[in-house]
Amino acid sequence: MNRLLAALVAGVLLAGSAGCSEDPDDPSDTTSQHDRKSERASERKTEKPGEPGEPGEQDSTAEPSGEPLPSAPPVTAEFVPATSARELAARLTTAEDLVRDRSADEDVLQAAAFEAQLLYRQLARTPAWEQVVRSGVPERYRVDVDAHLTARRSLRSVLSTLSDELPAWRIIDPASTADLLRFYREGERTYGVSWEVLAAINLVETGFGKIRGLSTAGAQGPMQFIPSTWAAYGEGDINDPHDSILAAARYLAANGGDTAAGIESALYRYNNHPGYVAGILAYASVVQRDPRALQGLVRWQIVYLSTIGDLWLPVGYFETSPVPVRQYVREHPERHLGTATD
Repeated sequence: MNRLLAALVAGVLLAGSAGCSEDPDDPSDTTSQHDRKSERASERKTEKPGEPGEPGEQDSTAEPSGEPLPSAPPVTAEFVPATSARELAARLTTAEDLVRDRSADEDVLQAAAFEAQLLYRQLARTPAWEQVVRSGVPERYRVDVDAHLTARRSLRSVLSTLSDELPAWRIIDPASTADLLRFYREGERTYGVSWEVLAAINLVETGFGKIRGLSTAGAQGPMQFIPSTWAAYGEGDINDPHDSILAAARYLAANGGDTAAGIESALYRYNNHPGYVAGILAYASVVQRDPRALQGLVRWQIVYLSTIGDLWLPVGYFETSPVPVRQYVREHPERHLGTATD
């Protein structure tokens, strides 16, 4: 469980829990990268809140901010951290608008999601910027900023040790947002567990199934079940997102998670740390306010918290045995996102 908690969103990123990602410490000049594809930004349109992956109407109150586009891969070669609170607020607004824009090209969606993920991490460890950022983002995002900060800090509190090795994982593409939403909805309809909670668990545990591999406790699958729990609550294939999500709903309902009064204790049974419970509920609140946010969260990257800082594990990462973090950075210096983990 510790290795999964050292990865991700919370970021990933983020957390039998994927951990949160951090952001880089060394700003650099990428003005030309910020200007890339700027003409396309003015042509984009956004839609009223609705289910991710479904048609919606144009919403003039949520126009993408325009220039600059996200400074994160794959639009740029590497992420550039914000140099001020005002800059962070402006870039975060652009990123959040773009991830809700279903007309955006996939590379822009990916970059916007990664940008938002890393900017939230930067803000979480720069508390002096919080007030300026809150006032600098549109009102529609202010509650979400608080929720992301709560999630980031709560989930980071679960992780007590860092590793000097990267795990023997494979990082794969997740199921589509539309398919995932359909599985969450089935879990809610069948077992009474909020679909938003199921989505938040899927995010925190494995980045929506991007992480394929065992935790140190022997847990596996998109929702991270140890063999005994899967034997009691699972049906089908533990690595199948549909089967794993339904098993999580079944488990939570059996422990009182099908009621508002019982969800916190059910989540505590899932991972017995108060920071985990707080983090799950915070992320659930984000997609509850606007389901389109799921489109961005599904595109968050896996960021692993190590003894030398934050390491990005992109889709395609595949190791059959642990890898020393310093070796990984020598081979992939662009994936070393920063030396700080708090």
